Formats: sequence, structure tokens, C-alpha cells
Amino acid sequence: MNRSMRRKDRQMNQEAAMALLMRGEYGVLSSVDENGQPYGVPVNYVFDGTDSIYFHCAREGHKLDNLRSNPKVSFTIVGNHQIMDWKFSTAYESVILFGTAEEVVGDEKYQGLKKLAQKFSPNYMEEFEKDIEKAMIPTIVFRIKILQITGKERKYENP
Repeated sequence: MNRSMRRKDRQMNQEAAMALLMRGEYGVLSSVDENGQPYGVPVNYVFDGTDSIYFHCAREGHKLDNLRSNPKVSFTIVGNHQIMDWKFSTAYESVILFGTAEEVVGDEKYQGLKKLAQKFSPNYMEEFEKDIEKAMIPTIVFRIKILQITGKERKYENP
């Protein structure tokens, strides 16, 4: 962590990076298992607007095992992209963050699930409130405390 970006000319300002983090729909969560094997998995998430993102998962699985044995993670969001075939390149925007994943419980778990529902199912919040008790039992919610965030972009260039 704390490596400087090689292509400084493509570094997003912090405001743009946070905006992409806010509007992104999913990211790739990267973790490492107890044997040092990396594992990346796409997950949907919600940014709390300050310093954390939340995601949920089942009560068992590779992702959960990794996070319990090593909470250090990276998370990558890819925004808009467009192939520029005449340049043999791509216009893109992306954000990479580093942080620590921690399972949350109680009210923070409820609030994390509610924020996810507000982001992905805003028209069904009444149903969310009716079903939340059933959803709380089989679901685990994690918060990634963001320790470092960088954004990178290449603007589209007309042929």
C-alpha cells in the first residue's frame, strides 16, 4: 500500500474517484487465503459517503474464509469504458481502494443491508422492512474501512 501511481497523468482527482465509488454498482473484492492464494470475486456494494463500503454474503464460502483469516483487501470498481481501436487502447475510469474488512452485527448490520436495499431496490423499501428479520439470519454483512483510494482514467479521444 502507499505506492505512488506510475502514470500520474491519468490520476483522477479525489472528488472524481469518490463520485465513481458512489455511483458504481459492483466491484471486484480481492483477498488472500491462508495459503497465500489470491481470490477476486465481483460483489455489489454501497459506499457510505465517508470512509467505508458495505457488502453482504452467505454464511459460508471462499470469500468468507479468506476475510476471516486475513481482513486486508483491495476493491476495484470499473466505471465507463470505451474501446479506441484506432489507438489500440481504451478510454476508461477506475478506482482501487485498500482497506480492512470487518463483519458487522446488530444495528450496523441492519443499516448496511438497508443502504444496499436503498441503492439496488429503492422501489421496494416497504417489502425490505417486512422481510428484514428473515434476511438478517442467513446474511453476513461486511464493512471495508477504506485506508487508501486512488482513481485512474483515460479520456476518450476522437479518431
